[in-house]
Amino acid sequence: MLGGFFERVSEWIPSMAAVAEVPTDIAAPNRLDSKPKPKAESDEFNVQTLVDIFKKLNPLAKEFFPSSYSHQGHYHSSPNPSLPNNFDADSNKRNRRRRANFNQGGRRLNGRVKAQREDSVKRTVYVSDIDQQVTEERLAAIFSTCGQVIDCRICGDPHSVLRFAFVEFTDEEGARAALRLGGTVLGYYPLKVLPSKTAILPVNPTFLPRSADEREMCTRTVYCTNIDKKVSQTEVKSFFESSCGEVTRLRLLGDRAHSTRIAFVEFAMAESAIVALSCSGMPLGTQPVRVSPSKTPVRTRVARPAPQ
Repeated sequence: MLGGFFERVSEWIPSMAAVAEVPTDIAAPNRLDSKPKPKAESDEFNVQTLVDIFKKLNPLAKEFFPSSYSHQGHYHSSPNPSLPNNFDADSNKRNRRRRANFNQGGRRLNGRVKAQREDSVKRTVYVSDIDQQVTEERLAAIFSTCGQVIDCRICGDPHSVLRFAFVEFTDEEGARAALRLGGTVLGYYPLKVLPSKTAILPVNPTFLPRSADEREMCTRTVYCTNIDKKVSQTEVKSFFESSCGEVTRLRLLGDRAHSTRIAFVEFAMAESAIVALSCSGMPLGTQPVRVSPSKTPVRTRVARPAPQ
């Protein structure tokens, strides 16, 4: 590295020496015996002398560090020889402390969320072998005898004609009491009730029904996931109408971040929505679709007024 530095120095020093050259008669006016040397020999001598001087310099000296490294015009001694003399150790310690505090705050936040989720899991039971005719309202009414039910979520099982659900209570006592309902016949099949290993993901309250009409719409609507991206909205509608009944509204959603899409399908009759639950696991395109009761209605998008 130093060899390249001295080569570059030797390139620009001749021009610097030429600019700085002072006539001999002015530089030494009182020397009567001074004789001017040939210009070529003088330049060669001066350049070689400067090169020899530069070779003796210490590249780690503080003069080689730019002024931007100084802290308020003063250099700080560093115990580490690999660091510049003006390295601010106190500032570095403050930065490390600030980063540590930030990381600890993130860990505290994650720990708080984790504790809340674990508490929710303890208050939730997993219910399987649910008949297709059983609604969330009816299932919640059965388990409300054990305690106050916060949420009840029935999901379609793509590997079975039956379904499963998650029921969350306000306290752990309600969840423990709900385990005694295992074996209760609801519809044509006995329920299986086990402690849940997962919490119920909350639904955005702005999407929930806002009126009795929208709650009635939810009874006629199903929520579909794992839809092939190549399947069009017309194909989704034909898929459900061919085996379930008339579809009055359908909203197909998706984005680039997910490999599959979701849909909300609203039928003309509530019975058609119940039949649609049995379509869970059937192939739609190249993927088996998953069908569950919808907690949100398919709302009509309000058209924005045209700019004046």
